[in-house]
Amino acid sequence: MRMALAVLLNSLLILCVPTPLLAKGKTVTVTIKGAVLKTPIEISDPKILANFQVWTGPGTSTAGRQSLIIDWSQGPVRKPPASLSRYQVSFHTDPNDQIVYVVCYAFSPGSVPGYVYVPGEADEWHGLNVRSVARGVEVEGKWFRAWSAWERVARPLIEKAEVADSIQPR
Repeated sequence: MRMALAVLLNSLLILCVPTPLLAKGKTVTVTIKGAVLKTPIEISDPKILANFQVWTGPGTSTAGRQSLIIDWSQGPVRKPPASLSRYQVSFHTDPNDQIVYVVCYAFSPGSVPGYVYVPGEADEWHGLNVRSVARGVEVEGKWFRAWSAWERVARPLIEKAEVADSIQPR
């Protein structure tokens, strides 16, 4: 009887744990959404995504490693100008291509650098993010410079999408 109860309780606990905590798969898709984008941009090339893994950086065992889309080495920076275009960047991981982490990316064409905001306690995506990786008060709710590897991938995709959307017949 005790064994059956223990098995039942363990099963219930496993079912109650949020899925992101159980699934620490590799990043399989990064989605970029923005008000100026007609449709979201999806990056799914495994060679590109190898650089942008959720489970690395602050709050993980690979804290010193470049990861996500942030240049962690520069530390937090001041809030960038409100005139920069802002984009929601979502990270989807295996096994179900589910969203496990979301940040805000801000930049303006011709303006260097871009910036990344990691949602803080008062922000919409904070709960999802900390269930995946709790990066701590040194990171959450702060702006950082975007990692140059991300800038080389994202900027051209966003700029190309914006141009294509702006020349479509209405």
